[in-house]
Amino acid sequence: MQPQHKALLVIDMQNGLFHATPAPFAAESVLANINQLIALAHQAHAPVFFARHTGPDGSPFAESGPLTQLIPELQMDASHDRVFVKRYPNCFRETELLSALKSADIQELVIVGMKSEYCVDTTCRAAADLGFRVVLIEDGHTSVDNGVLSAEQIIAHHNQTLAGPFVQLSACVEYSFAV
Repeated sequence: MQPQHKALLVIDMQNGLFHATPAPFAAESVLANINQLIALAHQAHAPVFFARHTGPDGSPFAESGPLTQLIPELQMDASHDRVFVKRYPNCFRETELLSALKSADIQELVIVGMKSEYCVDTTCRAAADLGFRVVLIEDGHTSVDNGVLSAEQIIAHHNQTLAGPFVQLSACVEYSFAV
């Protein structure tokens, strides 16, 4: 597969989730892995998409509010990378993501970000249903404890549940955007 047929999708790496209390599990290593993948995608000239989850105007997650802004630590290239807003866990629902991927002839979608059990899970399943080859970076998504499971358990559970029918798992260091 040519690098131009691959894209990276970074989901909800925004202030209100990543810099929240409690902090996401393995936050610094997940961020480092995501930035490494962004750099690799840029080197291969693969498109990079950033999703921002927003809520209704007047809410803490209003589109213009600080909580929905992407974290400044991301190695985003504003001249090439695309940022889009979503209001649902599925990055494809009522967004321009699908049309952008189709117009770029993307066949393989690499997914990272937050939160494992919500938007990452939902988008992985939707992408597979839409016919994309989906690669979930097993050490590139995160969450927080939920009172029933630890974030580490949530991440492990979703890696295991999604692998096979919905995604191919890859560790960050093992993935390449090159052919």
